[in-house]
Amino acid sequence: MSGLGVGLSMFGGMLLLMALRVPIAISMFVPGAIGYVALAGDAALLNQLKGMAYARYSVYDLSVIPLFLLMGEFATKGGLSRALFKCGNALLGHFRGGMAMAAILACAAFGAVCGSSVATAATVGQVALPEMRRYNYSGRLATATLAAGGTLGILIPPSVVLVVYAILTEQNIAKLFAAAFVPGFIAAAGYITAIAIYVRLYPGHGPAQPRHSKAELLESLIEVWPVAAIFFVVFGGIYGGIFTPTEGAAIGAACTFFTALAKRELDADGIARCCYGTAQTTGMIFMIFLGADMLNSALALSQMPTQLASVVSSLGWPPLLVVAGILVFYVILGCVMDELSMIILTIPVLFPSVMALDLWGLNPTDKAVWFGILVLCVVEFGLIAPPVGLNVYVINSLARDVPMSETYRGVVPFLISDVVRVTLLMLFPSLSLWLMHLIT
Repeated sequence: MSGLGVGLSMFGGMLLLMALRVPIAISMFVPGAIGYVALAGDAALLNQLKGMAYARYSVYDLSVIPLFLLMGEFATKGGLSRALFKCGNALLGHFRGGMAMAAILACAAFGAVCGSSVATAATVGQVALPEMRRYNYSGRLATATLAAGGTLGILIPPSVVLVVYAILTEQNIAKLFAAAFVPGFIAAAGYITAIAIYVRLYPGHGPAQPRHSKAELLESLIEVWPVAAIFFVVFGGIYGGIFTPTEGAAIGAACTFFTALAKRELDADGIARCCYGTAQTTGMIFMIFLGADMLNSALALSQMPTQLASVVSSLGWPPLLVVAGILVFYVILGCVMDELSMIILTIPVLFPSVMALDLWGLNPTDKAVWFGILVLCVVEFGLIAPPVGLNVYVINSLARDVPMSETYRGVVPFLISDVVRVTLLMLFPSLSLWLMHLIT
């Protein structure tokens, strides 16, 4: 069998194992090991295995992942989402659909200290969902808003997905974070616009509530100062050259920890659960890394990435059409895989093909950053689109009286907003790059 045939067989084996509900790390590792033996022999496989784990896990930049995860755990258990939603509600609640808009703002702000989509959706959902139902918001709008708002957790820095992309493509984490800010703001604005249009079409789904007094608004603004302080300390320090992203993650985790203690939201049991949750998620991510490294090593032996790049170049298609095709591929893959697994598996294969294209005359660094932001935006689709829609499942577990079909109907306006945003970012790279050029 040719190298290309072995490569395709490995992908087929991986998808088969995933369909049988085998853990993703194993689904990638086993076909990769078999393919490696088929291409180079069992002795070569053993030689590869003896140093593979150390080569991956000794990378210093990987330490930023558990630190940002710990920061997110402390933020989740520390009650920060309650203050954020209260502030957003005081600002926007008197508008029709205003409480749903407040939930989007809370998700965006919480994502700035969390970095996890599922944690953002679940944490803000626990606070916002009862309030929206109390004010007679429809189950469709309430659950869809929280599921979509949760996706801001991986778009607005710090983003674990973006850190993984930076490590895989050897890009600067700080530059990728800077490039994600404007798309994150556009995403939040797009979601708020989608809600405004939706409640104009269906007024009964998001009734307005009484306007909050100036005293209540001032009180809510005072309550969110710890989140703003953590954000400015972490990212001000990173872009001010005071510390590296890894050091910033450690400082952010410490600040979030002391904030949660000061709010009396964290006890000894809560601290233990935060550490356990961080260790569990870190272990899952690192195992996926190991499985993907095995598969990607075998794919490199098969010459499949090189052949793929050659095929793409020989097609003569416009470069933007190639990028659009890759983004559509991610949308389809998102129906069966989570965002981290997609990034870790596909970037080593597809990234060389993209870098070989002439896209808007961008230099290699700008091209890599721009493509990373596009991929990050597109993998969000899988978090709310059927049939997987992990955020939809999370929110549905909090609102069991709302049929999942209703939530999927409700996310349609948000998916339309996502398509518009990705199109804008693809056609106008400066939306992603200008802030990066300004502050890095």
